[in-house]
Amino acid sequence: MKDRMTPAARMTGHTQRGQCAKRMSILEAAAEVFCNQGFAGASIDEIAAKACVSRQTIYNHYREKETLFVAVVEDVMNRANAMLFSMLSTFPDNADNLEDDLTAFVVRLNRNCICNHDGKFLRKLVQMEGERYPHLFESWRQHGPGKLTTALSALFARLAHKGALVIDDFDVAARQFVALGNADLQMTVLFGGMPTDGELEKAARNAVRTFLKAYGRPEAKQASPPPQLAAVSG
Repeated sequence: MKDRMTPAARMTGHTQRGQCAKRMSILEAAAEVFCNQGFAGASIDEIAAKACVSRQTIYNHYREKETLFVAVVEDVMNRANAMLFSMLSTFPDNADNLEDDLTAFVVRLNRNCICNHDGKFLRKLVQMEGERYPHLFESWRQHGPGKLTTALSALFARLAHKGALVIDDFDVAARQFVALGNADLQMTVLFGGMPTDGELEKAARNAVRTFLKAYGRPEAKQASPPPQLAAVSG
């Protein structure tokens, strides 16, 4: 089959692909520089050198450093959100083995969304620049963390409707669930470390057990004696 594209169309397609590749190269280089130097310390010349483009090319695409910074945050956020919704699709749908299923879910969420490269990058930028340049993170605040708690709120409502949980305020429960899931990992992540599989499992198990003590069905709570009592009974 003959190629029916005109030379002009082929040239346009080639140019668009080249522009897209340049944009991606600029965003990747800018992310590295912003993360290392911060917004104020980042140099367009350094970004251009890392991206193997000219300074003028960056300005042609993004006009100014602030526009480039916002584009970097949005690019990372889009990837983070894609991974987040992939993880949310694995949220348990029934109460047959809720503690183990929720624990496995928290492990996946922490490993792939909290402790991964994009998660660490966003946290570092917010810690470095959030107070001085809050407007640069407006898009992240609107479309980042809030999406997780909103989605979890709906998922917990579904479980409660099935009788698996007893929850009065699903939004509060969702925020508490996220906070509990991160609680045991904060110090490791704060200093740039990556929790081990054992640490991820332990943190998730602690979080889920605490959550279910607050929101689990009363009969389920009674059926599971405290560890100390179980040891004495045994």
